[in-house]
Amino acid sequence: MTAPFSTPAAQTTRPLLTGTFGMTASTHWLATAAAQAVLERGGNAFDAAAAGGFVLQVVEPHLNGPGGDLVGLLHAAADSRPRVLMGQGPAPRAATIAHYLAEGLDRVPGAGALAATAPGAVDAWLVLLRDYGTWELGDVLEFAIGYARDGHPLLRSAVATIERVADLFRDEWPSSAALWLDDDGEPPVAGYLQRNPALADVYVSLVSAGGSESDRVARIEAARREWKTGAVARAAAAFVARPHRHSTGGRHAGVITVEDFADFSAGYEEPLTIGFRGRTIVKAGSWSSGPVLLQALALLDALPDDRIDPGTSVGVHTVVEAMKLVLADRDAYYGDGIDITGLLEPAYADARRAEIAEEASQTWRPGDPGDRPPFRPPLVRPDGSAVAGTGEPTVGRAGDTRGDTCHIDVVDRWGNIVSVTPSGGWLQSSPTIPELGFALGTRLQMTWLDESSPSALRPGMRPRTTLSPTLVMAGDRTEIALGTPGGDQQDQWQLPMLLRMLVGGWDAQSAIDAPTFHTTAMIDSFWPRSWTPAGVVMEDRFDDGTTDGLTARGHDVIRTGPWSLGRLSAVGIDRERGVLWAAANPRGAQGYAAGR
Repeated sequence: MTAPFSTPAAQTTRPLLTGTFGMTASTHWLATAAAQAVLERGGNAFDAAAAGGFVLQVVEPHLNGPGGDLVGLLHAAADSRPRVLMGQGPAPRAATIAHYLAEGLDRVPGAGALAATAPGAVDAWLVLLRDYGTWELGDVLEFAIGYARDGHPLLRSAVATIERVADLFRDEWPSSAALWLDDDGEPPVAGYLQRNPALADVYVSLVSAGGSESDRVARIEAARREWKTGAVARAAAAFVARPHRHSTGGRHAGVITVEDFADFSAGYEEPLTIGFRGRTIVKAGSWSSGPVLLQALALLDALPDDRIDPGTSVGVHTVVEAMKLVLADRDAYYGDGIDITGLLEPAYADARRAEIAEEASQTWRPGDPGDRPPFRPPLVRPDGSAVAGTGEPTVGRAGDTRGDTCHIDVVDRWGNIVSVTPSGGWLQSSPTIPELGFALGTRLQMTWLDESSPSALRPGMRPRTTLSPTLVMAGDRTEIALGTPGGDQQDQWQLPMLLRMLVGGWDAQSAIDAPTFHTTAMIDSFWPRSWTPAGVVMEDRFDDGTTDGLTARGHDVIRTGPWSLGRLSAVGIDRERGVLWAAANPRGAQGYAAGR
């Protein structure tokens, strides 16, 4: 039995929610409620996740939408191993480096339709429902249609996002102003009953598309065809073909077409895995940021427990320095179709572990796996106007954002378990398409206009996304599903949680509630792709001795609010006790766990 890690004095521990019927945890209470209602009415975890996922598109419009994407991990009770649910669309056919350079760009913009991939989230939810669900699409969409048609209370964080881009909406994106500003052209107040009838009509059209089909699967397939080839694709392509303001300040037309919508199909992939302290950690592949967590755990696994305690100065230092190394590897080597298994080899982890010094590194240091040279992106210092990930999306007047997202986990009484991180298509991504009630995403900002990059902009290739849910297996069965919003911080916030649980013996709720941290010493995945050497952002519930110790090691410590970093949630199966459990995040006062 491992001795528990240190418990900070400011720690507030809530009881872990347990049950035997079904459990849900999500970043929004209405999504949690919808998913749990499905479980209560006989649906399985996949029905519930899809219902909650569509609700998230409505109630967290600043964090995800139908024009966005998702990464999911699932382990069905009937399957021998987990699978990746792939909902990341690729670059459009006309999204070439040559075209963007000819537009006078040196990076893909952070806002505007030139950053749009083929939308992947809706098709992925439909594929999951088709293959693993049991419910009819109309029943699953009932919740989202209701909130879009009849309204939902707008979050304070959504209002704050609208306030930051209100001038952009008024001056440049009138279709967004029409949906998100009030009749006087002002941002609404928190709690305002936000309606989106155009989006409700889109969901209804998907249900109606299958009306003449004879079975459930055929009806879902009809909805997929309607989404990819019908009114949605036509309206989106026609609207963004007109030049509009991008985050760079220029006016450009998008390049996405109806054919790009039709080309994409969501599906499944084999995950990457690594062993850690008797468990198997499961992540998506090199087109995601998921292997970052695997690499970090491989570096930390061989170290003594007290060296990796995320509640102490030495533990935070060690975790941060490991993260700097693996995040450098991410930007040097990760990309769609790239084999990165060499980065997960024990010998490579040993070599990288040896690079962790007693002082903070201020150098961008990718490793050398020996099979190819690293791509070296430009190291651009930020202007100091924002700190990545210290709250909800940081949005400038031009619509540029450092991004955030949402998350949902579900486990049911039959042992099915799923973890999904949807994102993109934010209300601030690009102008709202009036007929549809949503905007396209901006995931292409994570590509480089440099052919030598493994994540270069290439037609038909997926950008390297930040979305990164996690499964944890004991033996051949999954026992934990977890994740968080947070852009480049997703794996950084999951790592201390997992260390506290798998090494320290903490339960999930205590691990979520504990104060956390992340490094900004990485190349930001979001426009304008800046890098902040030695930066560490920490909740101020850490005591002065911990932060002073990090400063003495050369870290640039930024103290933020006591409950400001991370929106972690998790569900799991305690097979020894015969119970299910769920845990949710108090930060932001909108994440909930539910079950019985």
